[in-house]
Amino acid sequence: MTDLVSAISSEALPQRRRFVLVRRLAAHRSFAIGFVIVVLLIALTLLAPILSNGDPSAMSIRQRFRPPSTMHLFGTDMYGRDIFTRVLYGARLSLWIGTAVAIISGVLGALIGLLAGYFRAADAVLMRIMDALMAFPAILLAIGITATLGPQTSSVIAALSAAYLPRTARVVRAAALVIREQEFVEAARISGAGAGRIILRHLLPNSVGPLLVQLTFVFAYAILAEAALSFVGVGPPPPTPSWGNIIAEGRDYSIEAWWIMLFPGMAICIAALGVNLIGDGLRDILDPRLKIEG
Repeated sequence: MTDLVSAISSEALPQRRRFVLVRRLAAHRSFAIGFVIVVLLIALTLLAPILSNGDPSAMSIRQRFRPPSTMHLFGTDMYGRDIFTRVLYGARLSLWIGTAVAIISGVLGALIGLLAGYFRAADAVLMRIMDALMAFPAILLAIGITATLGPQTSSVIAALSAAYLPRTARVVRAAALVIREQEFVEAARISGAGAGRIILRHLLPNSVGPLLVQLTFVFAYAILAEAALSFVGVGPPPPTPSWGNIIAEGRDYSIEAWWIMLFPGMAICIAALGVNLIGDGLRDILDPRLKIEG
């Protein structure tokens, strides 16, 4: 009977910890606000065909330079295209690029960081490569890679992943260096556990917290960087709607048609704010050194 109670208690403990974590995240003001913002953005992108006028590239010369109104909530541009529709479809592209960059840089960064953190010989080689990449400003490195590969969505994802990979790798490496010296890792090593088992069973699970926090910031950086690349002409090519190229198209009409630049710019700020608030909340909750409540 005692063994049965102990087994049930051991199974319920992880569930209780998850419940406490979810409750603390829900009570954290920054995380809650950021989560609501991001969920609303995702909902708007999914409902874009219903909420908008349809084709973001549809032109109507008679409707060009229309100010915001009930018919065109965000006005129209120089070709008569509905800005509200283009901003919604541009959100799809920005969120997709941010997600892809976060996943790629997270997976590769975790792999490089764990190997560098556990194997001293690999650390010297891998971190020097990461230092070389970090020697270039992220946006300049991304511009160079995108210009080489060509202005397309896949090129932007590859360029931004390469630009933010070193930061993710260094965060995971720092966590792995600390965990590697813990007593439970030494006990696993003495008991005969191999390097692969130690990395997967001990280093990786204990590095997830810092990794998740870093990836939220990478997501926000990717949204901003994609807009910058599109603005300078090395992002996804027109007529693909992107927040950056919408702003770029409206810069010559910033006085008489201010709405062309205003609304996509506001969308960029709101999206980056929402993701950063989520990252702040995760950092406050997952970092044991911080005792900050929402």
